[in-house]
Amino acid sequence: MEQDYEDYEEPGKSKSQVKREMLELQALGKKLVELPEKHLLQIPIADKLKEAIVAARSMKLAALKRQLKFIGGLMQDEDEALIRSKLDELKKPHKVEVEKFHEVEQWRDYLLQGDQELMNDLAGKFENFERQYVSQLIRNAKKEQANSKPPKSSRLLFKYLSELQNS
Repeated sequence: MEQDYEDYEEPGKSKSQVKREMLELQALGKKLVELPEKHLLQIPIADKLKEAIVAARSMKLAALKRQLKFIGGLMQDEDEALIRSKLDELKKPHKVEVEKFHEVEQWRDYLLQGDQELMNDLAGKFENFERQYVSQLIRNAKKEQANSKPPKSSRLLFKYLSELQNS
């Protein structure tokens, strides 16, 4: 069933503008289809739209394309700004996790380069920081790198720093 964009035309909007808006709604609908179930439940949308999104998850190729057009049509009755803001909120925790990951990577890299000031900062920041253990891991990581061995100690250092950060 082909969507007829002329049916949705508002006064003052060109046919091209209406089509662009429909394509944007379809793209937003596709993002909703790709969301995990637990996140979809947090999005404030009508039950009919939720059912269409769940149905689209099991579809392939042409059927999925038709379903996305249908979802785009249903999206016209929804608050697009509210849906987009809720999607952004759902992405934020992931962003924080990525930032923490990069921070630990940086700590590890600087420690392996011999940054004693960072070692002192980490010892002050974390009361259960084991300076001797970290120094041992750094020595072992340097030996492994010099002998072209797998970076076991470097990984252990990363794991240790991650555990410190999450405690």
